[in-house]
Amino acid sequence: MTLHTDPAADQPGRPLTRQDYRTLALAALGGALEFYDFIIFVFFAVVVGKLFFPPDMPDWLRQFQTFGIFAAGYLARPVGGIVMAHFGDRLGRKKMFTLSIVLMTIPTLGMGLLPTYASIGILAPLALLALRILQGAAIGGEVPGAWVFVAEHVPSRHTGYACGTLTAGLTSGILLGSLIATALNTWVDQATIAAWAWRVPFLIGGVFGLISMVLRQWLHETPVFVEMQARQALAAEVPLMAVLRRHKPAVAVSMLLTWFLSAAIVVVILMTPAYLQKQWGVAPALALQANCLAIVALTAGCVFAGRAADRWGAGATLVAGCLLLAVSSFVFYRAMAHGPALLFPLYSLAGFATGTVGAVPFVLVRAFPPEVRFSGLSFSYNVSYAVFGGLTPLGVALWLKSDALAPAHYVVSLCVLGCLVGAALLLSGRRAVSVPA
Repeated sequence: MTLHTDPAADQPGRPLTRQDYRTLALAALGGALEFYDFIIFVFFAVVVGKLFFPPDMPDWLRQFQTFGIFAAGYLARPVGGIVMAHFGDRLGRKKMFTLSIVLMTIPTLGMGLLPTYASIGILAPLALLALRILQGAAIGGEVPGAWVFVAEHVPSRHTGYACGTLTAGLTSGILLGSLIATALNTWVDQATIAAWAWRVPFLIGGVFGLISMVLRQWLHETPVFVEMQARQALAAEVPLMAVLRRHKPAVAVSMLLTWFLSAAIVVVILMTPAYLQKQWGVAPALALQANCLAIVALTAGCVFAGRAADRWGAGATLVAGCLLLAVSSFVFYRAMAHGPALLFPLYSLAGFATGTVGAVPFVLVRAFPPEVRFSGLSFSYNVSYAVFGGLTPLGVALWLKSDALAPAHYVVSLCVLGCLVGAALLLSGRRAVSVPA
């Protein structure tokens, strides 16, 4: 697999400027607010399951169907991602970077206003499913577009830092969701949450969407895309067709790394609060407090992994990070079977190790040439996430019926995959993914 740098961004002597930091900050903040809209659902999966499905349904089936609706958002990602990426490669990165916010804000507000099963019966989960699909289409364009946008704004030797910082911004959206969920579960009793307070986080998400729209207006088109327009070097054919014809190895590596990323984020960060409550009886407030600390550690880990990829290469970063994640997550889940005494330190360590995913977009961005970069990255990332990220909650939920440590075993398995891909990058000698600082 050939790894690409951009002549328009390849400025070895140029440090990050004030404008670069401003672009990174605005992109990361806007991404955090939009990602909050997408993931707030999972923090209220337990109460949503009770409100949107028949009360006489078995608990395991209710949880399975609730996570099924959550998974539908991931299954819808490829459609939105591929369409927006096509126009992002043809018309510009910024236009699609802004459009994704509009597509996210409307369904998030809609979720906060939906009637429950008690009011409209089977129409309630069907409406929830439809809105979740719209959210998935929006996030399908947001994440790949954000990585491409920041990577093309900075000098090549800072690609890892830019992608790691943006990924940290996205994970901050998860933190924001966890903080709001923690506050509700700490200060409001469960009866009030079930009655009406569960709607508040979704309505707040609509406000966040409007803020994100304003932030994105201050951003400028990437120098790489402007330079391609000036040279009339945009893709001569449909960008996705060019990707599928000429960049199959890049697609394969990108999909494998996305599978690892999905295992780390979905299981360790998104599913674990509900797992701790259901499997080991941890109080909701305590589980969410620990989750907040883990996400703070994850955010720091993403920036660290991006810096490490710049300095030592993505291969070495992935191997070391996957080993740390495998050990820390296994110890964490196994310890929870004996009580929550070490919940906070062990979950924080696992969260930091999960930050290894900050090195993944570094490889994905460099895997495709700029004229088809958005389409190549978006197709690989979204299809892989739809299959593996979308089915992971369902698979782990079913696995839990026979194995109480299913999350640990799944994460360790994917860490092995991450190590193999990292080792392949090392052995191939493709140090072009890293420009020493």
